[in-house]
Amino acid sequence: MLATIIFILILSLLIIVHEFGHFIAARRNGVRVEQFSLGFGPKIFKKKKGDTQYSISLIPLGGFVKMAGDSLPEYKGNLDEYLSKPCGRRFQIIFFGPFLNYILGFLFFVAVLFIGYPTLTTKVGGLIEGYGAKAAGLEIGDRITAVDGNKVKFWEDLQGQIKKRKSSHRVELDVTRADKELKFHVFIREKVLDNQLGEKRALGIIGISPVDEVVEVRHNFLESLGLGLKKTFDLTIMTYKGLWMLISGKMSMKDSMTGPLGIFFITSNAAKMGLIAVMHLIAVLSISLAIFNLLPLPVLDGGHLFLLGVEKLRKKALSAKWEGVVNNIGFTLIISLALFVTYNDILRIYGNKLSKLFSK
Repeated sequence: MLATIIFILILSLLIIVHEFGHFIAARRNGVRVEQFSLGFGPKIFKKKKGDTQYSISLIPLGGFVKMAGDSLPEYKGNLDEYLSKPCGRRFQIIFFGPFLNYILGFLFFVAVLFIGYPTLTTKVGGLIEGYGAKAAGLEIGDRITAVDGNKVKFWEDLQGQIKKRKSSHRVELDVTRADKELKFHVFIREKVLDNQLGEKRALGIIGISPVDEVVEVRHNFLESLGLGLKKTFDLTIMTYKGLWMLISGKMSMKDSMTGPLGIFFITSNAAKMGLIAVMHLIAVLSISLAIFNLLPLPVLDGGHLFLLGVEKLRKKALSAKWEGVVNNIGFTLIISLALFVTYNDILRIYGNKLSKLFSK
């Protein structure tokens, strides 16, 4: 039950922020907003204030802002209508939705870094036979403090230092053992592993695993801003790289996309881990939503921005007929994609249970 509530709250936050971006940009550019709606289906709340009707519907899987004169059949030529505004102003109105999602993700990253997050220490919890660490004489319980003179405090720092070194190299590890400071020269073995995007990468391995020792890491406000910006940038690059691999066929859609069911499953796991995990999830989802919305596909914000670019070049908008054709194609694509990712989520999450059920 708690996971369901958190899932609904997260989705609602992302949608409200996104639609508020369109809403505030429309108002600032003199466009009358007729509806601001959260969710779909039967309305459970509605209230009119000024020119705008605000409503909440039963199914919290989307939302929309309805502007006056935002389609050719409805356009009457009034100054407060969307289509009466020049391309530049309409660009602002469309772009501000995903832009606010992007800002929200960045701010949640900063909050996580500033409040504090759990991370593993560099204490050795396991040694793998046949690798350099055990051969060099490291023991379980040793705490690694430096790699080739570079100080390391956390497991991810240690991993980063080791992984970027190639095979046939060896590293000098500074180790604390029972209040004694020791040095070990450890040979690195190269191992080919899949990264987060499924790409094969050769990494340096010394054959150690962490112990279950976690500390909370906090950064000051300026550090949090800088690191939050870096995390946002890294996630953006990784997402666009993943999209390119998807388009080029180097990565399957089945392994790289998830829908509401998959997000609910991820949210459930994050809820069990605590507030910081949920906040980190919100950051990732918000930035991912912004990037997805900016793809140049019909119906999505990126598709509308693309058509604005076409209009700017042609010096005129598409006809009502062609606008309808484009929107129908986009709607079909989105529905097909939604059905595919939902089917994929069901197989990924419940596949084993379903196979056992049907095999009886």
